Amino acid sequence: MIRSFYIILVTLPLFGQTPAPGDWPRYGRDLASTRFSPLRQITTGNVAKLKTAWTYRLRSDAELARGGRGGGIGGYSQVTPIVVNGVMYITAGNRVLALDPDTGKEIWKYEVTGGNPSARGVTYWPGDKENPPRIIFTSGRRMIGLNARTGKMDPGFGKEGEVDIVVPYNSPPTIYKNTLFLGANVGEQPATGAPGDTRAYDARTGVKKWEFHSVPHPGELGHESWTGDEWKDRTGVNNWGFFMTVDEARDTLYTTYGSPASDFYGFDRQGNNLFGNSVVALDVNTGKVKWYFQAVHHDLWDMDLPPAPILLDLTVQGKKIPALAQTGKVGYMYILNRITGEPVFGINETPVAQSKVPGEHTSPTQPIPVKPPQLARHAFDPATEMVTAADTNEAHAQACAGLAEKSGPLHNDGPFTPWVYREPGAPPVSSVIFPGAIGGTDWGGMSADPRNNYVFVNTSDYASIGWIEKMPATARVPYDQRSAYGAPVPSKFWDRKTDANGALMGSSSWPCQKPPWGFLTAVNANTGDFAWRIVFGVTDELPEGKKNTGRVNGGGSIATAGGLVFIGATNDKRFHAFDSKTGKLLWEIKLEYDAIATPMTYSGKNGKQYVAITASGGLGITDPNPSNNEQIYVFALP
Repeated sequence: MIRSFYIILVTLPLFGQTPAPGDWPRYGRDLASTRFSPLRQITTGNVAKLKTAWTYRLRSDAELARGGRGGGIGGYSQVTPIVVNGVMYITAGNRVLALDPDTGKEIWKYEVTGGNPSARGVTYWPGDKENPPRIIFTSGRRMIGLNARTGKMDPGFGKEGEVDIVVPYNSPPTIYKNTLFLGANVGEQPATGAPGDTRAYDARTGVKKWEFHSVPHPGELGHESWTGDEWKDRTGVNNWGFFMTVDEARDTLYTTYGSPASDFYGFDRQGNNLFGNSVVALDVNTGKVKWYFQAVHHDLWDMDLPPAPILLDLTVQGKKIPALAQTGKVGYMYILNRITGEPVFGINETPVAQSKVPGEHTSPTQPIPVKPPQLARHAFDPATEMVTAADTNEAHAQACAGLAEKSGPLHNDGPFTPWVYREPGAPPVSSVIFPGAIGGTDWGGMSADPRNNYVFVNTSDYASIGWIEKMPATARVPYDQRSAYGAPVPSKFWDRKTDANGALMGSSSWPCQKPPWGFLTAVNANTGDFAWRIVFGVTDELPEGKKNTGRVNGGGSIATAGGLVFIGATNDKRFHAFDSKTGKLLWEIKLEYDAIATPMTYSGKNGKQYVAITASGGLGITDPNPSNNEQIYVFALP
């Protein structure tokens, strides 16, 4: 569904406040979120010579002394470092740090009390005549400002350096001029709770400037997509992703939203439930809606849109089009005119299977793009596509056959397959739903090369499995999703393994459909076609000839003017460099942890180009690692 509220016919330049060539000042590098660096010292011709320049251990000495089992389900860190004016800034545990980008030596550190800073990083604001440059970060419901030069709390920000944002946001604020944009991290059950609104604050004072209601109130656009009082106190519908995108020339903020609560049962939220599962264009100064596009109507699958869109200026059949590319867990890419929200290559409202769960209100259609082709699997035939010993090994095939037997008959109706209903006391019956709860594409999103408008995206073919059943009277929701594995989080279509301590072994748990299980794809956004597509990741435990399975992945990529795509992401512990024109693997290194993060690149004070990645596991797809030696790895040419 697309709604536009104005049209501008003049084409304006995409980039305004372009970062210094050697800097990486924010998660997406530029406000268009391309994650493209103009650095070209490291090229397709010499990338194979990359060596480790330095590493930084993320846990402090005090943390290591306390011991304990490492490798939690969420990983220790997802930080993408930023580098501005010759200084690298990161978070690590309870600390915010400034490092020398050439050596990793600490310049200053700030220890946060009362809760850790976001494990995803910090925001740099350059300051003005009255205020010094600041490092701004979140810690629960607090937003804190430090003097970027000294690491000391800046008392001019908020109340003695802190702002109470009331609803937590666990990512770095997005900075544009003197405004900070924040999403929200809220619960997925029960259906009522804190709002998932997008908010804007003054970077100078910390004063809130506006708040956009992600669930529209009476009289606001989109309120008609809710019935009666269902909108009241509705939680979910939140931008929990790591960053947002800004069209500087048009003063437009693009904010994306997840599903309404509760995730898997929508009896109490009839209608399409705006602005759930939508990308929304807002005026940066007022928070007023310019247009919106909803990728999933009345979500029943947790198909959030975690990543922010990428802005590109396309040439489509000779016509210049200011565009954006949006993806998410749903496994499609939507290429839209970023001024109007209209699809560039067409979107079909496609009839989909309907839920039989009592009280449910399935949308009769869902929007499916004409182009590009689907990025992730949506269909599954259990009769022909279950994994066999010939695909992997006997143990894996037997475990998956056992899961299928415990799960009852397996159902898949193609895109947007609804959860089957299991009557009280009835034997198991299960839906196998592709993509599963982490996608598709999760928060790692995409990168792009604006020179040829290739968009690079990593995806997983990783299903959810289970049914909807009636819950006890004491439960938070009357009906919820369950499976042979129990609650929703472990309900993946895989041979789930745990270690002797009961900890999930995510890397060792393999999907139960035939490989491949992961892809890296380059989409030519000028045509909507795949430029190239490769199986992404290997399974080391399998013999030669079977290893190229692809892997479940999380985190994202970057692109460079040297003709390279750098990406970790796969749960095989590898960090890779690919030729951005062909998809050919040119270099990789195996790390101690899976690099479930997004890399970055920068120019050091010594003139060298460096590439950095955090490796600490996470996303529930990696094995525990008791070494507690999570690190930032930094690479350069000899």
